[in-house]
Amino acid sequence: MNGIFFFILLPYLAFISLIFGSIYRYRFHGFQVSALSSQLLENNLLSFGNRPFHWGIIAVFFGHLTAFLVPSTILAWNEKPIRLYILEVTAFAFGIISIVGLTVLIIRRIKVKRIRRVTTKMDMFVYLILVVQIITGLYIAYFFRWGSSWFAMVLTPYLRSIFAFSPDATAITTLPIMVKIHIVSAFVLIGMIPYTRFIHFLVYPLPYLWREKQLVIWNKRKNVKTVS
Repeated sequence: MNGIFFFILLPYLAFISLIFGSIYRYRFHGFQVSALSSQLLENNLLSFGNRPFHWGIIAVFFGHLTAFLVPSTILAWNEKPIRLYILEVTAFAFGIISIVGLTVLIIRRIKVKRIRRVTTKMDMFVYLILVVQIITGLYIAYFFRWGSSWFAMVLTPYLRSIFAFSPDATAITTLPIMVKIHIVSAFVLIGMIPYTRFIHFLVYPLPYLWREKQLVIWNKRKNVKTVS
C-alpha cells in the first residue's frame, strides 16, 4: 500500500515543483533562465558530445511520448515481429547514442579546467540523474524486452490516470526494481527542472541542433570578439 501511495504522490509533487518552481524562477530570477552555452570555454569535446546526447534524448523522449499518446498504434505496429524488432533496436541505438554523448560531456566537465571551475553541485546532480535515467532505460530495454509494448499496456494507463486525477499505481508496484528506479528518476528530473540547467529546455533554441560550428576570433587591438 505504501508503494502505491508513493507512485501516486510523486508525479503530483514533480509537476507542482515544475510549474510553481518555473514561475518563481521566471518571476524573481528571470536573468538566469537562458540557454547559454559553455562553448566559448571549450568547443571540441562539446561538439562531439552535445549533439549525440541531444539527438538521442529527443528521439527516446518522442518514442515514449508516442507510446503515451497513441498506445493502440504502437501495439498495432508491434503485431509484426520484424516491425517490433526495428522499433526496439532503433530505440536502443538512440539510447546508446545519448549515453555516449553524455559520457563525453561529463569527461569534458571533469577534464577541462575552465569548465570544472564553473561547475556547481547542481550541475553534478544533473549529470547524475541523467546517467541513472539513461542507464536504467538501457538496462530495461536489454533485459526486459519489448518495452514498447508493455509500456503501452502498463505505463500508459498509469500515466493517463495521473493526468485524469484518478491515479491508479497498482500495476507499477509489481514491476521490477530497475523499472521503478527509471520511473522515479524521470519524475525527479521533471521536478528539478526549475532549479537546474534543465530550465533551458523551456527556452532552448532548437536551431542550435543543426547550426554550423561557430568560429570565435579575438581582436587584440580592439579588444573585442567576433563570431562567424
